[in-house]
Amino acid sequence: MKNKIYRNMAIPGVVALLAVIVPAALIKANVINAYTAQIITLGGINAIMALSVNIICGITGQLSLGQAGFEAIGAYAVILFTQNCGIPLPVSIILAALVAAFFGFVIGFPTLKLEGDYLAIVTLAFGEIIRVVLVNLKAITGGPNGKQFPTMLSTDFVWGSTCSYLTIVGALVVIIILLQNFVRSTYGRAILAVREDEIAANANGIGVFRYKMTGFVIASFVAGIAGALYAPFIGFIKPDLASFNNSINDLIFVVLGGMGSVTGSVLAAFVLTYLQEFLRFLQHYRLLFYPVILILVMLFRPQGLLGMKELSFVKAWDGIPGLVRRIAAAVRKRGGTAAERRQADE
Repeated sequence: MKNKIYRNMAIPGVVALLAVIVPAALIKANVINAYTAQIITLGGINAIMALSVNIICGITGQLSLGQAGFEAIGAYAVILFTQNCGIPLPVSIILAALVAAFFGFVIGFPTLKLEGDYLAIVTLAFGEIIRVVLVNLKAITGGPNGKQFPTMLSTDFVWGSTCSYLTIVGALVVIIILLQNFVRSTYGRAILAVREDEIAANANGIGVFRYKMTGFVIASFVAGIAGALYAPFIGFIKPDLASFNNSINDLIFVVLGGMGSVTGSVLAAFVLTYLQEFLRFLQHYRLLFYPVILILVMLFRPQGLLGMKELSFVKAWDGIPGLVRRIAAAVRKRGGTAAERRQADE
């Protein structure tokens, strides 16, 4: 039993380390150029935002259209903590995420008693309120012109791109690990029960509002981390970061990958981020591909690419011996005698 537990921990752990270390080494060796590295790193930030939306929409079962507002709060908060208070960047990132989580609690407390379209409208309004407030707080946020921030994750020409990738994708891996363990915990299973049937969950003694609030605050915290990493990576932010369009883009990642699928959301975020840059030669027309992709997904795969399933590296590892045996049998069948081919068939 212990060996199985260790194996289930070791295989994903090795895959996570390889996903962080191998691309970072390729970036450092200039095999992956700085432009491609920036796209991949930006995909990491979008993947963190996709996880934030997936927590509230896919795992908790609520529809939120204002997650970009929490990202903007995290981005501006990390600037204030770092520049105005002189707090080191790693500490500022955590504090900025906590600020976003606090706003999530403040907003969620009166609104999570609503359901469906009503909750979506309220969270949409919240995102617009955040944007308008940031536009008008010119002394703090720079107003509509935005605010600059030293690109602390990419100013070093030797380690800049590598440092950015290691920091952001490393944070993404940590969030995925923590989220997967949370979903499998008692609290996570209670949240899933609320998602499936609130009445049945309440009848079994599960506090529906309490677990909705837990999921909403965690989603706000993750969005705050995404914003706190975005500011030092890009070096410039505007109130438009809290716009409705950004919230919809984050929702698209989740819908395409699959509501409730962590790995599906992450893969969709990376693919769509790279696709948007790859189609940049089409200028504004490239944005037409998003609705086309959504239409095709809704027609042929309405549950998303992975649905609620997860990619399991443990199952893939366990399937390797069987795949090797089948390949060896196919080789023997083609190259052996008639008797050997009959034996391979048997």
